[in-house]
Amino acid sequence: MISQADLERSLDHAVHSVDFGGHLTKHHSGKVRDIFVVDDHRLLFVTSDRLSVFDRVIGSVPFKGQVLSGISNWWMERITDIVPHHLLAVPHPSCVIAKKCRPLPIEVIVRGYLTGASPTSIWTAYEGGGRRYCGHDLPDGLTRHQPLPQPLLTPTTKGDVGAHDELISREEIIEQGLVPAELYDRIQTVAIELYRRGAEQAARSGLLLADTKYEFGLDEEGTLTLIDEIHTPDSSRYWFAEDYRSRVDAGLEPRGLDKDYVRNYMKSQGFVGNGEAPPLPADIRMEAARRYISLYELLTGATFNPDFSSLEITVLDHLR
Repeated sequence: MISQADLERSLDHAVHSVDFGGHLTKHHSGKVRDIFVVDDHRLLFVTSDRLSVFDRVIGSVPFKGQVLSGISNWWMERITDIVPHHLLAVPHPSCVIAKKCRPLPIEVIVRGYLTGASPTSIWTAYEGGGRRYCGHDLPDGLTRHQPLPQPLLTPTTKGDVGAHDELISREEIIEQGLVPAELYDRIQTVAIELYRRGAEQAARSGLLLADTKYEFGLDEEGTLTLIDEIHTPDSSRYWFAEDYRSRVDAGLEPRGLDKDYVRNYMKSQGFVGNGEAPPLPADIRMEAARRYISLYELLTGATFNPDFSSLEITVLDHLR
């Protein structure tokens, strides 16, 4: 595990943005990732240390970009039998060079448990009396954090930075022409398979994969391709399995290793995505970093070794 000294000295050096001095053209900036053009067929994805909750960027967590990239890259090597991915090379722990794909205009969340804290979460809807969620009918009598009868695919639109993603159903996606029916059904099959693979690996690490988000695109040949990230603590909700049942039975939150720690802190400060976000204290940022790193080490079985080299210099040297 990383030392307290390394965490403290990294608080002021978190990667908020990158500047390649005009050598690379920025293609897109998301809540966490900045994308640059390498050439006609390749893109550079830079995973920053920015932290987004409730669809808002609220601060940064030391080494978060390196952890997210490390976990995602580890996973992409293990799902090629299910779907192709965009990863081509890793020039720096926070970056990947990827195939250029045309992103599809939806994100898909696979939910295995009735949980969540955001205004659009399945638990928030259910607690408020909703029994139909993203086109799925939910039975009465379910309780918070319990497993759903089966994993559910719940799509959303893609909001711009600072904007909220909107819940949407399969029927609405097809009616609006966002994704053709045949392609959507292929996405659903692939996403459920990916979730089951992720849940199996999480179980081997003593964890439960409560839910997770996937993004897909089409490559230059029109092949469905996994893009962005997979099974990271930003895109997923992980709980410890050992005391999950006892804590839920006692009315407590499951212990997790994901950004729910920060999400719950912000909610305790009265912030759920609207208005000005309160500042993120140093101790919260460092504890979030420890949780991210712990998840990396639990899943991969490897020790996390932070890289203090210049991201910009390392990437440009790789591309020369």
